[in-house]
Amino acid sequence: MPSLLHPLLLEPVVRRALEEDLGRAGDITSALVIAADLRSKAKIDARESGTIAGLIAAEATFRLIDPAVQFRFELQEGDHANAGTCLATVEGSARSILTAERVALNFVGHLSGIATSTRALVDAIAGTKARIVCTRKTTPGLRVLEKYAVRCGGGFNHRFGLDDAVLIKDNHIIAAGGIAVAVERARAGLGHMAKIEVEVESLDHLREALDLNIDTILLDNMDTGQLRRAVEMARGRAVLEASGNVTVETVRAIAETGVDYISAGSITHSAPSLDVALDF
Repeated sequence: MPSLLHPLLLEPVVRRALEEDLGRAGDITSALVIAADLRSKAKIDARESGTIAGLIAAEATFRLIDPAVQFRFELQEGDHANAGTCLATVEGSARSILTAERVALNFVGHLSGIATSTRALVDAIAGTKARIVCTRKTTPGLRVLEKYAVRCGGGFNHRFGLDDAVLIKDNHIIAAGGIAVAVERARAGLGHMAKIEVEVESLDHLREALDLNIDTILLDNMDTGQLRRAVEMARGRAVLEASGNVTVETVRAIAETGVDYISAGSITHSAPSLDVALDF
């Protein structure tokens, strides 16, 4: 199980989701239809199999609505669940449970979908040295949770933001006037704790980047033949990251070329939500 998010990172995201759902008047349906003193017990179930993430966000959702609601984890983050598995139980005010229900399920379904998509890639490259990493192709406002879900699925995180490291991409190179000048400018102002990664689209550009002693080189949209040649050329002089056309069907062949990391935007921007439900 990955390290859990600190409440200072988790709760603002959950609070914004609740504020969006509560609107200006709160849950008028539950307030009008459900007796104020009615207590109920409910369970959150998986309706399809997958890797679970987001239960911590669900727990925070119920707690922010009503601290008296009791939330019990039946599985841990990162666990596999079969269809029909109970993920968690909640007990307390029926009004509170109903008010928090949709936001809690949205988090669990969305984040479990990301964890499940990540796990599929991780399992596909088992036995190789490569690691699956995510990108910044995340839902605005949800990056901290989506990258957490990647870790639940066995993947690793790339940059969280533009300030983590220098990543010189194709448009930076064009605007700066070349790889060498872009790297020179970056090194002139970069702190000693930050690293530089350069994106290359050809073996000629890879050779140029290797001569500049770059920390990491992103091999963008290269076929497996080019990736193998890139690994041979680098001979360990730089960490190599492959990107582009990463699917469950292609990722094994990419990993077997010998690259160190494989980045996949799809695990955050295109992962289907896992079907989960809450029932009294």
